[in-house]
Amino acid sequence: MTLPIQTAQKTLANIHSSVSSERALRRMPKLNASAAEDKRTEIARYFTNTFDTYTQLFDCLVDDAGFYQKPISLRHPLIFYFGHTATFFINKLLLANLINDRIDPHMESVFAVGVDEMSWDDLSEESYQWPTVNEVKNYRAAVRARVVQLIESLPLSLPINWQSPWWPIVMGIEHERIHLETSTVLIRQHELSKVQKLPQWPICPDTGLAPANKLITVAAGTVKLGKDVDDAYYGWDNEYGHHQAEIAEFKASQYLVSNQEFLEFVEDGGYEKPQFWSEEGNAWRQFTQAKHPTFWRWHNGWRLRLMTEEIDMAWDWPAEVNYLEAKAFCEWKAQQTGLNIRMPTEDEWYQLCAEAGVEELNNKAANANLHLDHYASSCPVNRFQHGQWFDVVGNVWQWTETPIYPFDNFNVHPLYDDFTTPTFDGKHNIIKGGSWISAGNEARLSARYAFRRHFFQHAGFRYVAADGEATAPHAYYESDQLLSEYAEFHFGDTWYGVENFPKALADIALNALKDKPKVKALDLGCACGRASFELAREFEQVEGIDFSANFTRLATQMAQQGKVRYARTEEGDLVSYHTRTLENLGLADTASRVAFYQGDACNLKPQYSGYDLVLAANLIDRLYQPRRFLQDIAERINDGGLLIIASPYTWLEAHTPKEEWIGGFKKDGENYSTLDGLKDHLASHFTLVGDAQKVPFVIRETQHKFQHTLSELTIWQRLPR
Repeated sequence: MTLPIQTAQKTLANIHSSVSSERALRRMPKLNASAAEDKRTEIARYFTNTFDTYTQLFDCLVDDAGFYQKPISLRHPLIFYFGHTATFFINKLLLANLINDRIDPHMESVFAVGVDEMSWDDLSEESYQWPTVNEVKNYRAAVRARVVQLIESLPLSLPINWQSPWWPIVMGIEHERIHLETSTVLIRQHELSKVQKLPQWPICPDTGLAPANKLITVAAGTVKLGKDVDDAYYGWDNEYGHHQAEIAEFKASQYLVSNQEFLEFVEDGGYEKPQFWSEEGNAWRQFTQAKHPTFWRWHNGWRLRLMTEEIDMAWDWPAEVNYLEAKAFCEWKAQQTGLNIRMPTEDEWYQLCAEAGVEELNNKAANANLHLDHYASSCPVNRFQHGQWFDVVGNVWQWTETPIYPFDNFNVHPLYDDFTTPTFDGKHNIIKGGSWISAGNEARLSARYAFRRHFFQHAGFRYVAADGEATAPHAYYESDQLLSEYAEFHFGDTWYGVENFPKALADIALNALKDKPKVKALDLGCACGRASFELAREFEQVEGIDFSANFTRLATQMAQQGKVRYARTEEGDLVSYHTRTLENLGLADTASRVAFYQGDACNLKPQYSGYDLVLAANLIDRLYQPRRFLQDIAERINDGGLLIIASPYTWLEAHTPKEEWIGGFKKDGENYSTLDGLKDHLASHFTLVGDAQKVPFVIRETQHKFQHTLSELTIWQRLPR
């Protein structure tokens, strides 16, 4: 039964002043189930539980001075993170037009943008005028009240999805849960004198010697990843879309690498032996002078720094290192064992989850050191068992070999368009599984977070032995404006009801050929290659040639990978991200019959001959010697074959010297059109089939600017020799 709004407000009023006394975090709500007013109350409690837990975390600082001293030089001081999550709510709610006024414009500016350092030596000495701690506390209280008020009053209908006005509210909560974890890492990196132990953050009391690690076989299988848009749980943009991979059999270590196992690498001089380190790893190692993991301390014996205290080394807890250290360990382990040792890929981690029978977190206490259900620290690596393995999820995040990349059909949310896209640079590796404090979205199997390889998180690793090397998926989004425009022109959306131009030309060509041979075709001036793929629906072999190496590179990428990615300009520097696939275009089976080459239409190599069709689309008025092209092309077409020329006849001296123009000028005092010129130049080898026809096309430049053009198409049949 749906409660009246007044009753719901009374229920919500009970949480206005509540501060969670429980350490455990509430579970992420489903966004498509239960009565709307019940969901309103659930989201309200989810918000206050998250917001208050985050506020309380900063009680771990001894005094206000700890807010302003940087834990590490590459990050802002903690006062920034204390204010940042609250300003995120206000800035996103304003962007979504859910509120009309700011609470504090200065704070909502100074706390808006964090730091993602480009490298470990990218030191920022910029000075900031930070507000006082008390001012930020008051600001957080005001934001809390504003968000609760919005939750009380905003109309709610289920499901909550990307288009729902409730999405930015849930986004803000999940954003705060991310920073709850990353702030604990910064507190852990603070001077010990600046922090204090608190009873609501109890560490695991158990430690001992680590179990001997061993490799256990993970069967081959298929992984299918990616969320659908109607998924019941909140997700960040990189989780949506689709990805499928076949995984060969491999072996995975039973346990995460423990401090005790990692000690073998340290004591064998692993940090001093450059042969175990990548080029990037050696540069980091030399700059930092690292000799051991960053959270290890030596005081007449090894000790371990936790969030707010230092303890005797917990040898059976997982070693917490960055990717570069984990990779060096794997190289060392490979030398020790003679096996191909590395970290798992993201796909392999999912196959391990399936083999171990790992399921999504439910409302019971997690069978994993996850979601603050057990401790505010790591725990022994043999505490939580999953199938034959331990800690497949939880305890610490696990580095993978996979730089983050977008799934097919990836899109960004307009309210947070730079959540993931800045990490598509091949320098951010995915971590999986979550840590003891990972909560909400972070604790779900679908979560995809990535950090720079020198970055420290509550992260460790397990290793695998596999026959194959880890391959990095393509993450690059074409950003060159001309290439992006043509990628959209060839493979993107249709605009104003105008059919895709390359497809329209291919359809006309195939219809004109009818029962004629369709063995070999040439798509001359192929650009990104859409017409080539379309012709390959019926041709045995299609060659695409373009003068631009960039165009043929993009076309080849589509042929080889079945997909292209590009950033489409929306307005100014604002872009949207798109993945286009041959499968979605119904052309997946054509790629094997298509090949692309860079070439000059006015000077083609001899091997380009024997064609039943040559398509020259929007080409002739861009050639420097179109007359030479027309003279030469006849010898490359089989008797009875077709030459199709389409062009808007936009003659420009910047492309073609005027004396080379085929038409568009006065001749003997009369208008001389390009069609007249084509007839004169082709008459000795071709006959015109039918009448010239106008084929429209639209090129999108931005969301507000489009070019609408008519291309005149003529079909010429090769006369017998």
